[in-house]
Amino acid sequence: MPATAKPPAPPAASLLPIRTVSTLTGVNAVTLRAWERRYGLITPQRTPKGHRLYTPQDVERINRIVELLNQGISVSHVKPLIEQAPGDESGSPATGSTDIWLTYQDKMIDAIERFDEPALDNAYNDALSLYPVDIVTQRLVTPLLRLLGERWRNRETGVAEEHFFSVYLRNKLGARIHHMNQRGSAPLLLLACLPGELHEIGLLFFALAAVSAGYRVLILGANTPLQQIPGVLDKRPCVGVVLSAVSKPARGVFEIDLPDLVSRVSIPVFIGGKAAVSWQDKLEEAGIIGLGENISAGLQLVNKSLKTNR
Repeated sequence: MPATAKPPAPPAASLLPIRTVSTLTGVNAVTLRAWERRYGLITPQRTPKGHRLYTPQDVERINRIVELLNQGISVSHVKPLIEQAPGDESGSPATGSTDIWLTYQDKMIDAIERFDEPALDNAYNDALSLYPVDIVTQRLVTPLLRLLGERWRNRETGVAEEHFFSVYLRNKLGARIHHMNQRGSAPLLLLACLPGELHEIGLLFFALAAVSAGYRVLILGANTPLQQIPGVLDKRPCVGVVLSAVSKPARGVFEIDLPDLVSRVSIPVFIGGKAAVSWQDKLEEAGIIGLGENISAGLQLVNKSLKTNR
C-alpha cells in the first residue's frame, strides 16, 4: 500500500452511535463531545448528516481515558498518557491530578457562601461536561458535602449553606434523572432508602449513575416502609431492588424487615451505604447483596448479578 494511502475504513456494522457508546462506557454524550472538541481525545467518524460514529477501538480508548481519570488525572493531562507506547511508564500520571478538583471545590464553596445558584450551577456543569458523573461525585461532590458537614458549627450561616447545597443537589439530580429516565424498554430498578433513613442524596447519585448506564429507575426516596415494596412491584415490575442505608437503622430492620422483604420478592435485593457495610454479615444471611459505598463498584455488582439471574 502506498505511504499516502488511507487505511481502510471499518465496516459500517462495527460502527456505534454515540448513545450506544455512552451506555457501554458510562460516559455521557455531552462529555464525549467535549473530549473531542476541547481536548482532541477522540476522533469519531461522521455520517453524511454529521452524526458521530465510533469504532470498537474508540470504545477501548474511552475506557482507558476513564481509567486514568479514576486515578485522579486531570482530563487536560490525559492525551499524552493514552498516546504513549504500551508499557511506557515514563509519564507522570499524577500531574495535575489534584489541582483541578480543588479549583472546582473552591469555586463551588465561594458560590455556596454567597448563595449564588447560577455560579454554583456553572461550576458543577463544567465539571460534569468533562468528567463522568461517578468521578465528579467521588472527587468533588462527596468531599464538598463532607466539608460542609464539618464546618457548619463554625459559620454564622453554616446550616443555611449546607441546606442550600443539599436542595440544589436534589433539584439538579432530579432534573437530570428525569431527563434520562425515558427509555421505554430499559430494565427498571426500584430505589429506596430504609425506614428511618432521611439521607437520600447518595440514593439519587446512584440513580443518576444507573440511568447513565442504561437503566430506568423508580425512586421511592427517603424513609420507605419495606413492607410496601412488594405491592409496588406487583404494580410496576422491576428487575432489582436497590436500598440505601447511611445512618444506623431502626431496631429490627436488618434482623426482621429485610429478610421478610427478600422472602416476598422474586428479584435480587441490593443494599449500599455506610450502615450496610457495617452489617455485611447479616445482609449475607438474609440473602441480600451488599454494594458497599462506592457507586461505580456497586453498579458493577448490580450488573453482574442481574446478568446471572436472567
